[in-house]
Amino acid sequence: MAHIAVFGANGTIGNRIVAEALSRGHEVTAVVRNPAKISTEHENLTVSEGNVLDPASVATAAKGQDVLVSAVGGGDGPSTIATIKPAAEALVAGLRSLDTDAPRLIAVGGAGSLRTPDGNQVWDAEGLPEFLLQIMHAHGDALDYYRTVSDVEWVNATPPATIEPGDRTGTYRTATDDLLTDDAGDSRISTEDFAVAVVDEIERPQHTGRRFTVAY
Repeated sequence: MAHIAVFGANGTIGNRIVAEALSRGHEVTAVVRNPAKISTEHENLTVSEGNVLDPASVATAAKGQDVLVSAVGGGDGPSTIATIKPAAEALVAGLRSLDTDAPRLIAVGGAGSLRTPDGNQVWDAEGLPEFLLQIMHAHGDALDYYRTVSDVEWVNATPPATIEPGDRTGTYRTATDDLLTDDAGDSRISTEDFAVAVVDEIERPQHTGRRFTVAY
């Protein structure tokens, strides 16, 4: 059993990670700005208030945990764009303050910087709306920052091009920096199976200090 704190636990991805971890018997702390928004009740779930942009708040949430998960940055507004890299910096700063007692960090990233079969990156595709490009590049900037960090154990868990609620099959494929597609050329996974992949990484670390992506 692991002790896991999850920032962004009330988001589409975050709440699936919480549910998956609880279903496997882990102790989970859901860290949110407004605890009243978490209605789930479970004997292994604790809800606490926290701010992912405040290193001191990050340190408080992370203390005594085995793993800290950040599932923030999944929205599509200006506040999301402005949050993604500063959140990465605050997460690392907060964990650094705990020194050798810091848990591992698993941060949910974005698909924009993944390599496509033609050698470009997802964000190079024509016709992408400006707001989406800004979110993609913000996630890319956060990943670039993580790659400069060597004194905190981090993992960047990157969804495929399409992630949306669906079925939990328990199956997925993994890669590091390449966009995964199926035989029809689709790059997709359900939020439920993405959560499976994240909790699998918690239980059996495979990608410390790097990015990995999953898809069907």
